[in-house]
Amino acid sequence: MKNIIVFASGSGTNAENIVRFFNISKIARVSFIVTNKKDAYVLKRAEMLNINTLVFNKSDFYDSNKVLDFLLKNNPDLIVLSGFLLLIPYNIIAAFPKRIINIHPALLPEFGGKGMYGDNVHKAVLEDKKSESGITIHYVNEKYDDGDIIFQQKCPVFPEDTVTSLAERIHSLEYEFFPSVIERELRRFPQPPLKEGEITSPCPLQRRGR
Repeated sequence: MKNIIVFASGSGTNAENIVRFFNISKIARVSFIVTNKKDAYVLKRAEMLNINTLVFNKSDFYDSNKVLDFLLKNNPDLIVLSGFLLLIPYNIIAAFPKRIINIHPALLPEFGGKGMYGDNVHKAVLEDKKSESGITIHYVNEKYDDGDIIFQQKCPVFPEDTVTSLAERIHSLEYEFFPSVIERELRRFPQPPLKEGEITSPCPLQRRGR
């Protein structure tokens, strides 16, 4: 069974969706949700979902190898950034090349970069009077929103849209496509041997909606 570690900084709706998707997958599970915010609601979601957690601060991330050592110990096949707001340091990128992916709520390369997240992105799209927006899933490098693009999905932007209505449309795309793109990426890696007693066909669980 392949191993996913999810990084998140906020509420964690995408993180929860990913966990629930892979709870009924035959190829992977989410082993940890990690966050840089001790009060992030994603920690409550992780507790509800019975997922291990790690909380760290900026000093842990940038001034020490604490997070890198944690990742090397737990050996994820894929690191998934799901609403994670810090720039990934080079030591982690170098240790996991093409194994860290991020989702961005717009069609990169437009509307990316430092400070472009959440409602800031949707506001910029509306102010620029774009007729379409969407999501971008990409590999992570040492710059914000700059890695090679893996997948994009478009949606219309209507004249009457607000930040809230556009955000809802983008969230729907994230929930629909992000887990399946993660699964596709995982299929690039060889399947590890089964551990003793590991179940290959888990009983189906009811998948909860938004």
